[in-house]
Amino acid sequence: MTQTPVDALAPEFDEYAVVEAARGGDELALSRLYEHYFPKVYRYVNSRLAAAEDAEDVTEEIFLRVIHNLGSFTWRGLPFGAWLFRIARNEVVSHVRKQKTRAPTAELTEFIPDPSQDYTLVIEQQMTVAMIREAAERLPEAQRQVIALRFGAGLTVAETAQALKKTENNVKVLQHKAIAKLQTMVVLE
Repeated sequence: MTQTPVDALAPEFDEYAVVEAARGGDELALSRLYEHYFPKVYRYVNSRLAAAEDAEDVTEEIFLRVIHNLGSFTWRGLPFGAWLFRIARNEVVSHVRKQKTRAPTAELTEFIPDPSQDYTLVIEQQMTVAMIREAAERLPEAQRQVIALRFGAGLTVAETAQALKKTENNVKVLQHKAIAKLQTMVVLE
């Protein structure tokens, strides 16, 4: 069995080594990139889109685009994740634009309530998330992007700054202003 550069990485995720191996056609490296970034990308997309099915579809499209464009990726002083999240942002924007041009459809639900359980807490949480998501959509674009990357994707301030090509201080200011606006827009009991 031949050892690929990724096999030697074990528990550490050396982004440069994994990306370079994936660019060289190493399927294990490509798999590691997917496993490493999928949760963050999915959370980001899911925080921007209302339907989980849409989030799954858009996340799949993002990774297909990443695979397709991996050969053209170049290191420019930013981490691979910043490039990936720019693709994610563009795919989300594209999806939202497409949705706005389509006629609205009724959402079908496969949820059949279990009468033995009390779903009050679950429903309250879903309503709260829906209220916050709706309020976040009224934020200026830069603030909305910061909130989605910081809390939706779980990125650090530094990672968010790199993905948005902003300074860390700028991200902190945008986050602070967004949270303050959300607090005034959403009244939680």
